[in-house]
Amino acid sequence: MVRLTADLIWKSPHFFNAIRERELDLRGNKIAVIENLGATEDQFDTIDLSDNEIVKLENFPFLNRLGTLLLNNNRITRINPNLGELLPKLHSLVLTNNRLTNLVEIDPLASLPKLQFLSLLDNNITKKPNYRLYVIHKLKSLRVLDFKKVKQKERLEANSLFASKEAEEEAKKVSTKTFEPGEVPSTPEAPKEEQAPKAVAPTQEQILAIKAAIVNSQTLEEVARLEQALKTGQLPADLNIGEIDDAGESENAREDKMVTDSEEKTNDQPGKAESENKNDGPEEMEQE
Repeated sequence: MVRLTADLIWKSPHFFNAIRERELDLRGNKIAVIENLGATEDQFDTIDLSDNEIVKLENFPFLNRLGTLLLNNNRITRINPNLGELLPKLHSLVLTNNRLTNLVEIDPLASLPKLQFLSLLDNNITKKPNYRLYVIHKLKSLRVLDFKKVKQKERLEANSLFASKEAEEEAKKVSTKTFEPGEVPSTPEAPKEEQAPKAVAPTQEQILAIKAAIVNSQTLEEVARLEQALKTGQLPADLNIGEIDDAGESENAREDKMVTDSEEKTNDQPGKAESENKNDGPEEMEQE
């Protein structure tokens, strides 16, 4: 880690940026603590502290000129509640990709009277319920949040949602809620998995019915599903292959069995079959 010393400040690049403001470039120095910025003598409109390892947004001297502060890609988790008293002209603050987690952590930004542009993208705080409306509610002068213009409709909605102090406190409470050690959050998937009926191995009749259903399937998805059932030998409980009777036979299976029984009966009567064949002979001869 590198200390932010007066020597580092004097040796760092400084220039007029694209909007003709004096900018001090302190990015990418592995700075962990903000300090010694009094060495700037309040000569800069913009200070870039991006790509460092800063944890706390604090320890500023009084900088009446500073309007833009760039702090993306740091480790910021805490903001000094008196920031507005030290940076009264600050209008743009970029905190993209830091470690702000709960709504209460951005409350100190309300002390900045001129803050109009704010980015909190890639902070866990953005995933909290009503995050955007809460920030709009707290920062009255804000015009752009996360590169999206704050609309009048959002202001009205934020004022309505947080009309009471109780509603604001409840939002903070929800955003800071964490699970106790050993506590397992309830999820709907677990009960469903436990209660799911087990697959049942198909009988020979059901296998025949599945084959018949494959022939009559209307979609490729259904064909694939039925073929999978045949391949694995497991019949899913929700697979509809026709009504099964009390004996465990499907309608298609019963039809196949009836055909098979009929063929067996015919084969069991050789005398009758031979008699019919003999009768066929004379008739054919007479016709000739």
